[in-house]
Amino acid sequence: MSKILGDAGGTRQTGDYVELQAGDLEATDVESDRQVRIANIGDKSDVIDIKDAVYDGDIVVADITRHTTNDRTMEHITDELKQVAREVGGDIVQKDDDQLIITPAGVTISRERLGR
Repeated sequence: MSKILGDAGGTRQTGDYVELQAGDLEATDVESDRQVRIANIGDKSDVIDIKDAVYDGDIVVADITRHTTNDRTMEHITDELKQVAREVGGDIVQKDDDQLIITPAGVTISRERLGR
């Protein structure tokens, strides 16, 4: 919490923040060409659904916490997803040690964090 509130505390309190669960939000009937999809990568078979989503024009945020970045399986998965991003003209980036973000054509990922 010190990262959020700061060591000095400031005017914000822990109670000012609400944790949101996906089930708490109502789905809307708005039509969209793209979706942000969430995925877990447990093994190489999980890559198939991610590839399909990116080919369909969706953005995928994939949780890779089950693997270390030095894991050979993870290297193969990352190489495969890099190839998909290249094929569709999209982008791919690893966020810290826990997520991959893969985008389709027309969507790039900034390498600079906001607020820093």
